[in-house]
Amino acid sequence: MTQASLPIAITLGDPHGIGPEIAVKAAVAFMQGGPRVILVGDRFIIEHYAKRLFPDLALRDTREGAAPGAGCIEILPVDAMTPDQFKPGQIEACAGAAMVAYAAAAINFARAGKAHAVVGCPHNETAVNRAGIPFTGYPGLVARLTHMPEERVFMMLVGGGLRILHVTLHERLADALARITPELVEAAVHASVKALATLGVHTPRIGLFGINPHAGEGGLFGDDDERVNVPAVAKLRAEGLDIVGPVGADVMLGNGGCDAYIAMFHDQGHIPVKLMAGRHASALSIGSDVLFSSVGHGSAFDIAGQGVADPEAVIRTVRLLAGPG
Repeated sequence: MTQASLPIAITLGDPHGIGPEIAVKAAVAFMQGGPRVILVGDRFIIEHYAKRLFPDLALRDTREGAAPGAGCIEILPVDAMTPDQFKPGQIEACAGAAMVAYAAAAINFARAGKAHAVVGCPHNETAVNRAGIPFTGYPGLVARLTHMPEERVFMMLVGGGLRILHVTLHERLADALARITPELVEAAVHASVKALATLGVHTPRIGLFGINPHAGEGGLFGDDDERVNVPAVAKLRAEGLDIVGPVGADVMLGNGGCDAYIAMFHDQGHIPVKLMAGRHASALSIGSDVLFSSVGHGSAFDIAGQGVADPEAVIRTVRLLAGPG
């Protein structure tokens, strides 16, 4: 089976949020054509939403081998919760632990060569940490599950015509600044180049945001860019990569012309993508051996279980990971 013909696994995310609902809706959307998808999570939760939203829908365990028939979606069952624990709209440790179990099963499925990529529906950091599992977002979890150093798996937000990778993510700004080195910036660029090739961009032009305003203005606003970004760019250019910068993020985004951008901090990259794409952005975790993406919105506990959640971000993310054509 070729990589292009492999399915994309969609995990339920936090089962108490809107993840299961939008996963089922996305799977039904792709029954009409497009990439083959497999839902990963507790069977009884998938059945709950399938029966409520699409009464004629049947489920088939992908481990049974035969191709799914018409009116049937494939699932990879994961026994992580019991029916009495299922409480949509509530932040619970059991739901956080289940989200991690779903992600682990899907990632293992992909690493075994049975899925092309994984889409993780929205998580809740509080629920996962209540389960005693250290968690600040999918990139760190993907790193641990694929046995990678956490600082070598990065988030790239895609949406609104932008692709922005983050050198640092969910941490105190002072800690992030102390952690940024030329080597970390170089690793971020290399991860970006690899991910872009998977998405069909093989000779990218990459823009590097400055650490300080105006990229330090020649030392007027700090020497961080001179110490960190300038030597990183010199080395990357020597490798033959097309790198622009460091330049202040505002100026660089205003000029455009790059296939992807490298942001130094969380808000520096999140704000432009969220402004342009809203909740329809995709959040790729890149740098590991698994192509993984979550969606650019949260679990929306306030509408969980009501049948009104929009699956568009999941649908867009599946199409993104499926690649060109």
